[in-house]
Amino acid sequence: MFEFSSIEQYHADLKEEKLTCLQAVEYYLTQIQSKQRLNAFIEVYAGEALQKAKDLDKKRKSGAATGRLHGVIIGLKDIICYKDHPISASSNILKSRIVDSSQADSFGHADEQGFVSVYSATVVERLLAEEAIIIGNLNCDEFAMGSTNENSAYGRVLNARDETRVSGGSSGGSAVAVQAGLCMLSLGTDTGGSVRQPADFCGVIGFKPTYGRISRYGLIAYASSFDQIGIFGTSIPDIAKILEIIAGHDQFDSTLSSRKVDTYSGQDPDNKRYRIAYFPEALDHPSLDPEIARSIRDRIDELVQQGHTVEPVHFDLLDYIVPAYYILTTAEASSNLSRYDGVKYGYRTESRGIELTELYKKTRSRGFGTEVKRRIMLGTFVLSAGYYDAYFTQAQKVRKLLTEKINLIFNDYDFIILPTSPSVAFKSGEMTQDPIAMYLADIYTVMANLVGIPAISVPIFQHKISGMPFGLQVLSCRFNELPLLRFSNQLMQGH
Repeated sequence: MFEFSSIEQYHADLKEEKLTCLQAVEYYLTQIQSKQRLNAFIEVYAGEALQKAKDLDKKRKSGAATGRLHGVIIGLKDIICYKDHPISASSNILKSRIVDSSQADSFGHADEQGFVSVYSATVVERLLAEEAIIIGNLNCDEFAMGSTNENSAYGRVLNARDETRVSGGSSGGSAVAVQAGLCMLSLGTDTGGSVRQPADFCGVIGFKPTYGRISRYGLIAYASSFDQIGIFGTSIPDIAKILEIIAGHDQFDSTLSSRKVDTYSGQDPDNKRYRIAYFPEALDHPSLDPEIARSIRDRIDELVQQGHTVEPVHFDLLDYIVPAYYILTTAEASSNLSRYDGVKYGYRTESRGIELTELYKKTRSRGFGTEVKRRIMLGTFVLSAGYYDAYFTQAQKVRKLLTEKINLIFNDYDFIILPTSPSVAFKSGEMTQDPIAMYLADIYTVMANLVGIPAISVPIFQHKISGMPFGLQVLSCRFNELPLLRFSNQLMQGH
């Protein structure tokens, strides 16, 4: 029976003719079909993936050179464009009509005649150039706004470890696809923890690089100065290989760094001893599950015993992080989502006999879900003339202070370690009636996005009471992905 452990092992098996790309694709299609109740995929490109696998097998057997991702099977969050394929950001607003769930295909979704992308994101082009196989697009919170994947027009994604619990969000489908063995790796997006938090809930690796390390061209924008494409996987070397391929300069993204891309993959095991900081205020925070706090403190003791320097650094801005994040991201969202108006593309309400303003109101009221409308209204409020200085300007000041403080810490330390989430994956529906509590649950992840630094959630713990996995979050300074991945690999090896 086929079992994926790493890209390196998979390629070795292909070379030794122990299996073919076609067999691998067939295996994953069977898995997707048998686990469709998890609702991870919105659409599966079955015929296309099978044909691509046959072509790659033929090429390999001919003796031709193969790409670095030859036959690697990858899923895409439904917010990353793939030419000639539907994309909806898990929202009704990008469908030409809204239908009920009774009109469903064999994978559990209705043919909704949605918007079809006219170009591919840069990351997709780079994956395809290295002969990856894109197997489908993955469910997410609508427009990447959410922490549970319960805000999707396609319904919630179930956590494969315990289906009564949430998968995390907004990249819940991407996390569960890797967790449940529905693809080898997946791409998600991380605006305030939307890769790291679902990875934490699902027990897989979730990696967010430096802002400006990976092109955002072809990514549907939520908050443009925060959004970053991230990677889900089960091994650090696989994460490193994908990063090496999709990172780097792109003329279509003016915010992208022109810095040379490091050789992230193929590195020798790293036994270096590092200087590591942690925030006592984070581990003592009343929102943090006591067992998570205790597990991280125990791991700190282990790191010290291994020769690392791990020291407390007091951080007095922790409680300002979430308010600043939600003020700034909702402000950007209110601008970015103004293009969805029922005129240019996507869903439009019945328009006969109504004025343009009324068309906008009706279309957006029905096309957007509750959480998206909440954030658009909040963003519009903080940008309004009477409140701009009181909210938006102050949040920008907090962002600047955070950046300065974090830079000072990285003058003395290689990494900062934090919890990824205050709790393990909670029960579905448990927090949907309290959006403030949901927002506050992002306390440990949003800082990396506010200051633009790389961060990773490494799955090294299991909760003794619930049995659910949880991770350790590690942050490093800007463009310091290579040592971050090396240290993360140490953590995984020591697990």
